[in-house]
Amino acid sequence: MTAVQTVFSILLLAVSLVLIVSVLLQKGDAEGISALTGGGSGNFLGKNKNKTKEGRLALATKASAIAFVVLALVLIFV
Repeated sequence: MTAVQTVFSILLLAVSLVLIVSVLLQKGDAEGISALTGGGSGNFLGKNKNKTKEGRLALATKASAIAFVVLALVLIFV
């Protein structure tokens, strides 16, 4: 295993831990699949969801999931 592979493996481990924790901290969503597509209620709280704790947690989950996939693909081709 080269040094580059070791670095990416450590990064992948850290990102996967962040992803696991962020998923486990989220509350269940009563809206179902519409939360993934941006649907749902058009009220004041729905429009400012990114400023809440749940919104930031969802953003962290999405970012860590994207980073996980990218790092996994990088490790395949390195």
